[in-house]
Amino acid sequence: MSPYIRLAELGLTLPEPPKPIANFVTHAESGRLIFLSGQGPLRADGTLCTGKVGEDVTVEEAYGHARLTGLNLLAVMHAAAGDLGRIVRVVKLLGFVNAIPTFSDHPKVVNGCSDLFAEVFDSIGGHARSAIGVGSLPGNITVEIEAVVETAA
Repeated sequence: MSPYIRLAELGLTLPEPPKPIANFVTHAESGRLIFLSGQGPLRADGTLCTGKVGEDVTVEEAYGHARLTGLNLLAVMHAAAGDLGRIVRVVKLLGFVNAIPTFSDHPKVVNGCSDLFAEVFDSIGGHARSAIGVGSLPGNITVEIEAVVETAA
C-alpha cells in the first residue's frame, strides 16, 4: 500500500517542508541515501511545541510532538525524493529530547516518530535509532529528530 494512502487513512496531510532556521539545507543526498536535517514539532499554523519534558511537558504530550516532527520529516523526505514511494528503507533516526536532568524516558518520547514511520512505511519503516536527552534545543522546542533514508535506484 502506498505511503500516501496510509497517511490518508491516518487522517494526516503532509505539510509544506519546514525551512532551515540557520545556515544548512533540509537534506543532503549521497548515492541512494538521503540525510534529513533535524526537524522539530512545527504545527501547521507555524507555531512550535516548546518546553522541558518532565517539567512542563508530559511524556504523552512529547510523544505527540515527536509524531508531529515525524510528519515534518516526511514532508522533507517527499520533497527530497519526489515521491515517498521511492523510499525503500528508513535506515536511522536520531532523536533529541529537551528534558530535565532526571528524565529517563527519552525512548518513549521518540517512539512518536518511530511509530509514525512504521505506520506509514510498514516493514521498511523499521530503523536503527538513538534517543538522547539534552539540556536545551533551538527555540526551546521539545524534540528534534533527524533521519537517514534509502531510495530506490
